[in-house]
Amino acid sequence: MAMDKRNPSKIDLERSLKPAGSYLDSLSGFADLLGTIRQAEDAAKELLEEASPQTGVGSGSQTQAEKTHDGSSAGQPPLSPESAHPGSSAEDSCAKPLIEAGAAEPDAGVSDEQAGSGGRSTEELLEQLDSLVGLSNIKQSVKSLINYVKVRKLRKEKELPNPPLSLHMVFTGNPGTGKTTVARILAELYRAIGVLSKGQLVEVDRSGLVAGFVGQTALKTTEAVNSALGGILFIDEAYALAPDTGGANDFGREAIETLLKMMEDHRDDLIIIVAGYSGPMERFIGANPGLESRFNRYFTFEDYNSGQLYEIFSSMCAKSEYILKEDAREFAMEHFEAIYETRDECFGNARHVRNFFENIVAVQSDRVSALEEHTRDALAEVVCEDLRKAALA
Repeated sequence: MAMDKRNPSKIDLERSLKPAGSYLDSLSGFADLLGTIRQAEDAAKELLEEASPQTGVGSGSQTQAEKTHDGSSAGQPPLSPESAHPGSSAEDSCAKPLIEAGAAEPDAGVSDEQAGSGGRSTEELLEQLDSLVGLSNIKQSVKSLINYVKVRKLRKEKELPNPPLSLHMVFTGNPGTGKTTVARILAELYRAIGVLSKGQLVEVDRSGLVAGFVGQTALKTTEAVNSALGGILFIDEAYALAPDTGGANDFGREAIETLLKMMEDHRDDLIIIVAGYSGPMERFIGANPGLESRFNRYFTFEDYNSGQLYEIFSSMCAKSEYILKEDAREFAMEHFEAIYETRDECFGNARHVRNFFENIVAVQSDRVSALEEHTRDALAEVVCEDLRKAALA
């Protein structure tokens, strides 16, 4: 039997390269196999070029062999999710901003695409602000704030110094006074003048920031803030983060500390608005020195008077094409005068008007459904008795 006189290390290497059960007997056989594979690839390429002259497969186009493993062309980076699906982004999967009941519909806001390509103009947004019922002091404060920001930008362009600016705000007032609606307009206005990059409004309360276990609140608060970057984070009933009965196990203070840190980290593209009743909000701002230094702009939302409540109600009726009889209009005016005079700290303002309107629609539907003839006028007419029953509901 002939002795193998090759170098022992070469023999060991050769054995290690042999697959189990393979028919390859040597490294030279392995090389022959690679050569055969390359010849087969070249033959397949030539066959494709000859068989498909009309499809552009040839010297002027890319073959499968010239494609990368992910389907992109050789020498070109693979498609990102954004380029593969124009108009989409990673933010499309984020939670959508919450919309207050009775406020503008979601499509009244600015989308990410609009924010990047214009959206509504400053003039259009100020017109919407002016169209809101009442809120004369809020409208003037917003316009003054916008003018202040514009002048700061002009001073910067002229290389003039600007004092430190904080745009974080405190909204105080009873429910239903338009706080969320104004915040949404503000977000778009700041986007329109270049203060914010997107202009979305993300609405949360304590439950959206505070978790029930140690270590989870900071993560939950961070997630909420990240979803609002480029826009406004609106924290309703913010005083619940610092309850006067809170103890060592209350995680609201952890949420506040996380908010303060992120406000500093993202001060160039984030605004936070905290909202709630006047008294509790004063206690909340005083609960942490960092809150007092950052929230120095206060907007007070007064209750709507009886005339403004009726104006809101009349607008709801007109929008839905309900026509009030004369005695029904008189009853509505008297109703709003009575609830305004007897209001307390829980007065619902526009929310009460919406509830009253919805009760009227339900009562009117019961009455009209019993009629023998359902004419257009009958379907639209609202009588005084409809309002009487709705007021008792």
